[in-house]
Amino acid sequence: MRPETLALTIIAAVILATIAFALLSVRRLKMDPHEFIVGSRSFGALLLWILLAGEIYTSFTFLGAAGWAYGKGAATFYILAYGTVAYCIGFFLLPPIWRLGKDHGLLTLPDLFIHRYGSKPLGIAVAVLQFFLVVPYVTLQLTGLQILLTIAGYGHYNSTAAVSIAFILMALFVFTAGLRGTAWASVVKDTLVLGAVLFAGIAIPIRFFGSPLGMIDRVLAAHPHWMTLPPPGMTNAAYTVPWFVTTILLSGVGFFMGPANAPAIYSAKNAETLRRNMIFMPLYQLVLLFVFFAGFTALAVVPGLKGPAADQSFMLLMQHYYSPAALGIVASAGCLAALLPASTLLLGAASVFSKNVLGDWLNAATGDRERTMATRVLVLVVAFLALALWILFKTSLVDLLLFYYVGVTQLAPGVIFAIAWPRVGAGAVAAGLVAGECLGYFFVHFAIAPGGINGGFYALLINAAICVLVTLATKKKPAGVPAG
Repeated sequence: MRPETLALTIIAAVILATIAFALLSVRRLKMDPHEFIVGSRSFGALLLWILLAGEIYTSFTFLGAAGWAYGKGAATFYILAYGTVAYCIGFFLLPPIWRLGKDHGLLTLPDLFIHRYGSKPLGIAVAVLQFFLVVPYVTLQLTGLQILLTIAGYGHYNSTAAVSIAFILMALFVFTAGLRGTAWASVVKDTLVLGAVLFAGIAIPIRFFGSPLGMIDRVLAAHPHWMTLPPPGMTNAAYTVPWFVTTILLSGVGFFMGPANAPAIYSAKNAETLRRNMIFMPLYQLVLLFVFFAGFTALAVVPGLKGPAADQSFMLLMQHYYSPAALGIVASAGCLAALLPASTLLLGAASVFSKNVLGDWLNAATGDRERTMATRVLVLVVAFLALALWILFKTSLVDLLLFYYVGVTQLAPGVIFAIAWPRVGAGAVAAGLVAGECLGYFFVHFAIAPGGINGGFYALLINAAICVLVTLATKKKPAGVPAG
């Protein structure tokens, strides 16, 4: 069997077996909106832990982190830190969000805005924002999938067609199985990813340098400052300490603001389940160390990759020095790391649009059967939008992730104030959100923020400040009731 045929056959078999396993796990369930979107709010600690890991640790973790270790050095360590910051915030923030969802039947994050601030227009605006922001994040997964299939196919197959087929297959899976099906599929995905990452971070450095420590010594000998950030005040340095700190804070605050996160939060059996998960989720961050080791090893073994090509570094090393079977197994783990988070994103975006735009705004699809079908159809719509964007525009994995976080993090002041400050009203939240999104868009596309600080962090500060100032300048209290 030709090498590319063997590798791609292994990938196809793993993907199909994972889908079959998940479909069998949910075959007896009736799919109403509460089951399809939030798993009937019945997930225990283990299944929720697997679901959260399934949607959080993506092809970006598998490829983008290694690519930045290869191409940026110490700047990549922000990826290790921001998840842990997010889990510390989530320990306090997620339980009251869950209680609101449980007590009032909320399904999406826009539902929280509508209930707490008594404003359907605000909730609808949040839904539209989440719907469109999720498209570049899904595109990120497709970019990762293309890298994996191109390398596993040794350049002999049309990767665009292969990505399209795999992604449409996963969209049809979400159409059928809903959130619980994705959680069961994540059991397979997390097992394979853990094995692949341990292999990449331990076995590969040992093969080439005797140990991970020997690999670090070799990298530092060739690039003495590769694992340290530029000192403050250094001219023309892109990733200084201020950028590092503010990017960690921005990404940590925005970690749970995406459309896929609210269904996962609401799916928990109780608030204590969420707290336990926030305590143990940082263990997943340790996996990133081995991904960094893979990137550093690739820098020493296959140097010279520039720009977005650095995202390919780890898999190119696999292609050049390991068998097609080993390449197929590792690539199949990476493909699941792209497809399963994309599936939760598709479901999250579809649910906010069907519930909050079609239902709350247009008064369509308000019954359980109609809403379930609308959500399923919208899964396919979002999938095709993301696929079209990916075919037309391509950029690096980290660039796509940072663009997503700048936009989605602007929802954080509205969520935090909904829990912590009863006086805040819809007008204050809306004013801050508009200012934050506009400023964030400006810094992402047109300017570099002063002081080396992440421009999205400036936007977040302005957002929160405007919300506070407008609240202090008005006496009217919000219509909703804060979480207890």
